[in-house]
Amino acid sequence: MTLVLGDWLVTGWDQPPQRDCGVRVVDGVIDDVDTNATLRARYRDDTVADASGHIVMPGFVNAHVHLYGTLAHGIPVDRVPGGFWGFLEEYWWPQVEDRLDAEMLIAATGWVCAEMVRSGTTTFFDILEAPHALPDALLATKQVVERSGLRAILTFEATQRAGADIARKGLAENVAMIDACTADGLVQGAMSWHTVFTCDRAYITEAVGLANDRGVLYHAHCNEGVHEGEWAQQHLGMRTLEFYDAIGVAGPSFLASQCVQLSDTERDLIAQRGIRVSHMPLANCEVGGGIAPVPELLDQGVTMGLGSDGYVNDFFEVMRGAFMLHKARLLDPGAMPAHVVFGMATEGGARALGLDRLGRLQAGFHADLQVIDARFPTPLAEHNLFDQIVLWRNHTHVRDVMVGGTFRVRDSEVLDTDLDRLRAESQA
Repeated sequence: MTLVLGDWLVTGWDQPPQRDCGVRVVDGVIDDVDTNATLRARYRDDTVADASGHIVMPGFVNAHVHLYGTLAHGIPVDRVPGGFWGFLEEYWWPQVEDRLDAEMLIAATGWVCAEMVRSGTTTFFDILEAPHALPDALLATKQVVERSGLRAILTFEATQRAGADIARKGLAENVAMIDACTADGLVQGAMSWHTVFTCDRAYITEAVGLANDRGVLYHAHCNEGVHEGEWAQQHLGMRTLEFYDAIGVAGPSFLASQCVQLSDTERDLIAQRGIRVSHMPLANCEVGGGIAPVPELLDQGVTMGLGSDGYVNDFFEVMRGAFMLHKARLLDPGAMPAHVVFGMATEGGARALGLDRLGRLQAGFHADLQVIDARFPTPLAEHNLFDQIVLWRNHTHVRDVMVGGTFRVRDSEVLDTDLDRLRAESQA
């Protein structure tokens, strides 16, 4: 039994921060929440993790990452790709995804798991596309993630772009991953395919059927740039989300990532059908995809999480991007308040991934939390704490991280991890 006692406690994005409060952790779960003095008096024999001078708050949920993406950082580019289609066809597919093998995936996974956990991320959803690393690429990744102690959902981005044999292997990879996981394990599987311009109707409906048979989430990239919507209109006679709705895919089990270039009809369909969405503010800029209509989707009640896309994995930076970009797009400094952004980074991400009892610090929830430095140049107060976190913290301010009741970071050190070795393996 452990008491985590800080200067401030954030129980959830929609609750006022509490001063001089903490949590009790028992068997990986939040058992009690109260003032520090009350918890100390009530549980005198418990171990105390003293977080004086710090904020105790939920761990981040990265709702969309490509672990292998770190290997592309700084890669030479002969010329800047022209638009999103050019980015895929000229750069991402031939120079990154088609060159990946198991050794590369293992190295990237080890490094990014350490990178994420030291910046407060406790849960993530990964999408792997490495057609020439099949089969068993996901199972190799799973072993590394399990050693890291993080909570994760791992998927393979099945696609027909690399031929019929790879297409079959991609679906089978997801099924093997789903079936290899136990219900109580930190690592789970789901189904994923790429897009409507790389997967036909029969293939998509087969993928959805396999997911439904196993009761898991299914995922696809959706309108990351203008290309997919225009392609769907030209080849399918309707836009992407309209097509998914027509073939019976649109629904609460569907996690649609990106959702940048949406028509009004598509936006309404997402809300009406209960489709979940993950938003990658920084990566959408990097690939020239645009800025997603996130405030509008939130206003329509859409469940939304934040993701790094494997681009910048420090989740404080991702939150900052979401906080800033939409204010600029809408010319409205009141758009995307800090507590809403924080909610997308925590409970919103958990709900988008269909994960229960995550993203809040309250009795009965998993003990996934982080402890961050509360020493700001201006005083912390209930009214400004979320803004202070979103605007002026980053991974260097994270002291401790706990996943399922086990500390994975203590005193800013990733436990049982040799960062120099992981970096060397990734560089190699």
